[in-house]
Amino acid sequence: MGSRIIYMELIKVFSKPRSYIGFMAITVIVSLIQLAMYMDGLNYFSFITGPLSSSFSLQGNMLSGNMVAFVIIQTLILQIPLLVALVTGDLISGESAAGTIRLLATKPVSRTSILLSKFVAGLIYTLLLLIWLGIMSWGLALFIFGPGDMIVLKSEELIILQHQDTAWRFFTAFAISFVSLSVVATFSLCLSCFADNSIGPIISTMAVIILFTIVGTLEIPLFDVVKPFLFTTHMVVWRNSFDMPVSTSQITQSLVIMIMHIVLFLSVAIYRFNKKDILA
Repeated sequence: MGSRIIYMELIKVFSKPRSYIGFMAITVIVSLIQLAMYMDGLNYFSFITGPLSSSFSLQGNMLSGNMVAFVIIQTLILQIPLLVALVTGDLISGESAAGTIRLLATKPVSRTSILLSKFVAGLIYTLLLLIWLGIMSWGLALFIFGPGDMIVLKSEELIILQHQDTAWRFFTAFAISFVSLSVVATFSLCLSCFADNSIGPIISTMAVIILFTIVGTLEIPLFDVVKPFLFTTHMVVWRNSFDMPVSTSQITQSLVIMIMHIVLFLSVAIYRFNKKDILA
């Protein structure tokens, strides 16, 4: 697998209009949230922290860039998998639908190298999408609202993080999110190897994520057995970056499980693509 093949795959990715839907969606949605926070953000945070006023005296700049960024990321991170699947679910099936998959057989490289180049191109797209989310949410929020401390509300605790203690937490959260989104990218790529159109892999990816998420939220003893094996259970571990103290063991465990899912999905994709009849 050479850099030239990856470069060609990236050209294919960014030559399709659907590849820019994610960037446009993030730009529009985050901009609207930033505008809403700028216009009426204090009332929003007062509503959230209202029950705490009887027990705590909250002073200072509640509407800090760190706080706004955290709210935005929490709101959007669950929708990002759809934007990733829109592109990665099309990497193989899109070529099958267009008929260009037959040209892959004429290339003097193995099918495994071709698939791995598409896999790397999908990860690069995922990374760029996540970087853009970071710029629009965290970077823009710091520019508009300025630095400051942030409050993290948990179900059983309240965490107050000082401004100088937030940067590494955001970088860690984005790094973990990249791994979790890579699972989605690999899964949709795997499904793409089984389909001849893009709609199936994209819809199937989101259906599985929704199903696993529902199973993970239901407090049923039967589901408690399978929850640790669902990749969606570990996709939200980025939030642990804002714990005090940070549970590194739990984060590490989730990262290992998600990487195992990536290896599994990629292995199935390679096997299927090598068996796929692309000449028919």
